[in-house]
Amino acid sequence: MFLLGLLCLAYYFLICFRLKRWNSTFSGFWVFAGLCFLLLGELKLRGAEYFLAGFGIVFFAVELRILFGMIPSRERELPYLIVLGAQVRGTKLSGSLYRRVEKARQYLSEHPETAVIVSGGQGKGEEITEAFAMRRYLTERDISGDRIFMEDSSTTTEENLRFSSKYIRDMRLPIGIVTNNFHMYRACRYAKRLGYQNPRSVPAGCNPYLFINYMVREFFALMKMLLTKRKGMI
Repeated sequence: MFLLGLLCLAYYFLICFRLKRWNSTFSGFWVFAGLCFLLLGELKLRGAEYFLAGFGIVFFAVELRILFGMIPSRERELPYLIVLGAQVRGTKLSGSLYRRVEKARQYLSEHPETAVIVSGGQGKGEEITEAFAMRRYLTERDISGDRIFMEDSSTTTEENLRFSSKYIRDMRLPIGIVTNNFHMYRACRYAKRLGYQNPRSVPAGCNPYLFINYMVREFFALMKMLLTKRKGMI
């Protein structure tokens, strides 16, 4: 327990050092987890190791699903891509959003018949919508605006996919979903829940120092999604 606590705290300080920020997304979890492990190690609660072993099995099973979801689909030519939104800092793409839209740009450059839906509204700290930021990035890099549809109202992954569907002529078509690798499995699960019959994975990378952080965060986000049954199929 004591060692786990130290590892969690060390990882938090590594994130802070590499990103030069103390409040990166979800990074506070590592402080909380570290302190909890240290406390458990000090208290030596009976049965704590069995609880952690059970949790570990569930965690490992879910993480395997997330990892397998990172495998890209093999279709040669997708009629549509949907690029899921991520944070814009002022008017600047965040690292996660840059990786997503750059992955889309590469695909669009290689597949001139593919159209793209850039999806994301305007949130706190954003001077423009995420969709507009992505559209601007693509058009500045020689992707024709005629190939780009903007969905600029959504604020969540589910809304990204729900609102983007209005630009798709046939939900039976294979639709490429572009997001960061750790987010890919959950995004495709949402797509199937919303009526996309053939969602296809087009995963972008992520900051390597944040990969573990995002994988753990995704575990909790996926569990929440699986435990939340929503209607409103397309």
